[in-house]
Amino acid sequence: MKYAICNETFQGWGWAETCQQVAELGYEGIEVAPFTLSEDARAISSHARNVYAKTAQRAGLEVTGLHWLLVSPKGLSITTADDAVRQETALYLAELVELCNDLGGKVMVLGSPAQRRIAPDETAETAIQRLQACLEPALVKAEKHGIRLCLEPLPPPEANFILTLQESVTLVKRFNHPQLCTIFDVKSASSEGKPLDALIHEFAPYIGHVHANDANRRGPGFGDTDFLPILRALKETAYDKYISIEVFDYSPDPITIAREGLAHLKKCETLS
Repeated sequence: MKYAICNETFQGWGWAETCQQVAELGYEGIEVAPFTLSEDARAISSHARNVYAKTAQRAGLEVTGLHWLLVSPKGLSITTADDAVRQETALYLAELVELCNDLGGKVMVLGSPAQRRIAPDETAETAIQRLQACLEPALVKAEKHGIRLCLEPLPPPEANFILTLQESVTLVKRFNHPQLCTIFDVKSASSEGKPLDALIHEFAPYIGHVHANDANRRGPGFGDTDFLPILRALKETAYDKYISIEVFDYSPDPITIAREGLAHLKKCETLS
């Protein structure tokens, strides 16, 4: 298995300092939330992108890709009835593909529940059609650069559209694009009420990335989620991409989260 951690875990840290610490803790990759680099990715110059990429490389890290794609700039939406906003969102997603490529990444995770909500007077089918249109420019660039775009299932009340792995995979099949897939996020999958290893086996052909977090929103080993069957199922399905630690509760501190989370995953991998 290859392990990465999301850079926003190190809140308030600089990029170089974060990369150095992540590498020293034993990770092979780092996953980037674009808003931590700039409120608007279009403002990140070619020179700055090269510096970010080279800094990670010098630390011995691979930039795995991007997540939290539409947190900023404010006002973006995939599903809004406003044509101009959807067009702007589509263009921004396409620009994020370029950022991902410039940093050396190969995966983008589309969660952003607030930017994909279905309005009370809209239908799921309308949201699906708008989503597909929004993704088209990004997928053109993703295919050019060999980047996977993962539709992330997110449970309610966090989201009201694409809630389960089954719903995500149904859309992946419907849109039928070689660079489109889903992601197995442990926290989100825990809400489905099914054994997590069974979900991995069921949807393995469509899983393009894994986020490791406890159901309690903390890191692996910081709660009751059993990661042993998860690691075993990933082995059994020949998953060979990154497992990236993503937390939403940043206690007690980033170094402890990163060190103990990685140790827990490696222990479960060994036992599996």
